[in-house]
Amino acid sequence: MKIKTHILPVIVLAQFFCTSVWFAGNAVLADMTASMGLSPQLLAQFTISVQVGFIVGTFVFAALAIADRFSPVKVFFLSAVAAAIFNFGLTISDIPANTLLFFRFLTGFCLAGIYPVGMKIAADYFQAGLGKSLGYLVGALVLGTAFPHLLKTLNQGFDWQNVIYGTSVLSTTGGIMMWLFVADGPFRKRAAEFKLNAFTSVFKDKNFRTAAFGYFGHMWELYAFWAFVPFMLKVYQNIHSEVNLNISLAAFVIIAVGSVSCVISGIICERFGVKKVAFRLLFSSMLCCLVSPLFIAQDSPVAFIVFLLFWGMVVIGDSPLFSTLVAQHAPVENRGAALTIVNCLGFAITILSIQLLSLFTEAWNPLYSFTILAIGPIVGLAFSIKKTNETREVA
Repeated sequence: MKIKTHILPVIVLAQFFCTSVWFAGNAVLADMTASMGLSPQLLAQFTISVQVGFIVGTFVFAALAIADRFSPVKVFFLSAVAAAIFNFGLTISDIPANTLLFFRFLTGFCLAGIYPVGMKIAADYFQAGLGKSLGYLVGALVLGTAFPHLLKTLNQGFDWQNVIYGTSVLSTTGGIMMWLFVADGPFRKRAAEFKLNAFTSVFKDKNFRTAAFGYFGHMWELYAFWAFVPFMLKVYQNIHSEVNLNISLAAFVIIAVGSVSCVISGIICERFGVKKVAFRLLFSSMLCCLVSPLFIAQDSPVAFIVFLLFWGMVVIGDSPLFSTLVAQHAPVENRGAALTIVNCLGFAITILSIQLLSLFTEAWNPLYSFTILAIGPIVGLAFSIKKTNETREVA
């Protein structure tokens, strides 16, 4: 079946526009707290509020099989507009800190109808070459995540509200694009009826579990890394007082470069195999966690930035591949629920890693704090090895 050439670019662009609201609050947090007289210790809470909202949202979406029972394109559109509205709420004057966190929670809830639903829409169009398609899609998520840092850099000297206005407009635009130019995919199979256990039954399949646990290990590291990239740059700058970094611009580049690795991994997996490429990238990011103290301690800022750029590539390059494996090993009629519940559990894990990393950076020498991010990749790799051994025994 021939797919119209505009479908994938529109899905990718819409995903990029809509996910820009994800870290918008983090990008302007310093200016926001200064202008509103709020505590500067809100970084972890801001990130966690979005993640909790996303977790609750994905659980609700998965339990009710929203994307399988209703038009995923319409779900995406409505979620994008709602996310824009709640993101815009950050600009309300004299807003209490608890209300700010609640708006971030609601934004995260709406993102549950954007990120996994966008992957579901792509999977309904591209059965062949799904890894390549999701590579572009997750690459768009990466750019969307990094984009607020670039907006902040471009808006230096202007009000921080411009970043929030810009990302809200982008989210609305992305939703409208999806609604106008993308129909539900030809391989979509609508769930015949509501089954409460549909999102848990998929874990009975060993291949699905292997893919899911690889994804969970990857998620332990990913969002904690993204959230603390600016902090890591500040740590380096504090240790090496002669160094003066443009932290916002550097954070944008370090996060955004992951979009390139998503595209590359999506392409090369067609030759070398999705699982093999995914777990090699997971192993590489584990090594980055473990050797991070060496690069933070050394005197060359060029070597440090190059290391972070490499880490920024390998930390996310496996994400579309694990999502591909999850989609491939899930029943077609429950694919939306399967992708959503794996996202739900994966993002629940990010709460633990972000909170743990926040505690470690306060109570321990921050030079060594980032080594704890290796825990996730180690567990994911161990589960893969266990599955490989089980397969050999059966054979």
